[in-house]
This record gives sequence, C-alpha cells and structure tokens, in this order.
Amino acid sequence: MLFSLSCRVAEGFLSKEEATLSLPELAALAAGAGYGAICMRASQIGVHSPPETVAAARETLDASGLGVTMISGDFDIVHNNDRGPACLRDIEPHLDLAEALGAPLIRVALKSGADIAAAREAADRAAGRGLRLVHQCHLQSPFETIEGILDTLERIGRPENFGLIYEAANLEQCGQDHGRETVARLAPWIWNVYLQNQRLAADGAIGLVSRHAGPVRFDLLEIPETGGIDFPEIFAGLREIGYEGPVTVHQSAPADPSLTSAESAARTAAYLRGL
Repeated sequence: MLFSLSCRVAEGFLSKEEATLSLPELAALAAGAGYGAICMRASQIGVHSPPETVAAARETLDASGLGVTMISGDFDIVHNNDRGPACLRDIEPHLDLAEALGAPLIRVALKSGADIAAAREAADRAAGRGLRLVHQCHLQSPFETIEGILDTLERIGRPENFGLIYEAANLEQCGQDHGRETVARLAPWIWNVYLQNQRLAADGAIGLVSRHAGPVRFDLLEIPETGGIDFPEIFAGLREIGYEGPVTVHQSAPADPSLTSAESAARTAAYLRGL
C-alpha cells in the first residue's frame, strides 16, 4: 500500500477552499513524515490553476520525491454540492490536470441517477487517456449506502475505469457497516482508501444530514485515537482482498490548537505503519 497525504490536512473541516500551508510547505511536511504521495485538492492546485502554476507544482512534488495519487479538481466536487456533477459534463480540464500532475485517478461527483449517463461518457473519455474516475463513499449522494454504491457502479457499467474511494467515516454517518465484510463486497471497485476518524455522539460538535439515516452528529478524532473508526479492522479487510493501492490520510487540519498539521501527519504515518 502507498500512504498518501491529502491536501485536506492544510484545510479546516468546513473551510475547503483556503489552504493554511503553501504547496512547498505541504510537500516538505508529507515527505518528512514518510508519505510517498500527495492527494491533490483544489485548495492547492485545481482546474482553475494556470498551466505555469501546475507545472511549478509538479516540479515541487518531483523534487520532494512525492507522487500524486488522485486529484479533486474543483471546489464543487469537494463540497459535494449540486454543481459537483458538472465535472462529468466537462471532464477534459480534469483529465488535463491529472496528466500534468501524473495522477492516475480523478475524483468526480454524482448527485442522482440523472448523472449516470454523463458519468459513463466521462469514464469513456478518461479511458481514452489511460485515466480512471472514482467517487467517494459520501452522504448526500448515490454513494451513501452499500446497496446504493453497488447499484450506481453497476449502472455506470465501466468496471475498468470508474471505481470507488472507500471511506468508512461517511459510511458510518449513513448508518452502514464499514468493516471487513463491506470491504470484501466492494473490493472490485476500491481504487483509493480515505481515512478520517470520528466518534458519533448525540451532542457532537459537527452535524450533518444523510439521505438514508437523517441527521447525525459527531466529534472529530485524530486517526490514532481510539473510540472511533476501527482502522485495524479495515486494514485487515484490505489485506484479505489483496489491496495494493493508495491509502490516503484525508483528515482536516487538527482541531486541537496545540497540535500542528506536521505533528498530526507524522503521528498518523507512524500509526498506519504499525497496522
């Protein structure tokens, strides 16, 4: 498995457009903590970035010995809003960005079955350039539940280049199992794994609403903290299916003001290597 650090570590949980670190700072942080790659987000580099900025970013990452596992090319995708699926209908800028950064995966967004035809066409365009599209397990999308994920992927019908970002926290928010049995069911489509930690709590600091389970509240945890997502169980499931793809630390900047992003990333990397 390749450990990848998401640019989200330099974003607040609810502030996904403004980076708190420059890309050179983030690259130094990732390389210093032992990650092999960056998962790129629009807060650093996106389809809005000028070509010269993209080229400079590639040079920075190459010099740091870091690859790019995946891109999330615009803010609508990461916000998972109603404009998110627009990327499917104008996929070329995302393909261009992925090629420029050497990223094999492109995150996209669907909101309903009405987006399936566009997803199929976008996948075909990506296939023509040797790239693959992926969708995160995510609330307020057709990828909330296990059955919804399977149904949507089967309806898109592009098993070679439209797959899944496995993400246990969103599955938990939607009342779904997220352990090794679910990993096994979704195995053919898992091409990236997102890790973020939380503890469900009726009085949790953060509240979201899923289509399937309704309102949910939770508190964010650092990935090594206990009492939240069972990461040893997930890693056991990944080993059982022979998963060798990227594992991406998708945690936002630490909520604890005494903990820096660098300290959080390093602690998490050490914890993951122990799994």
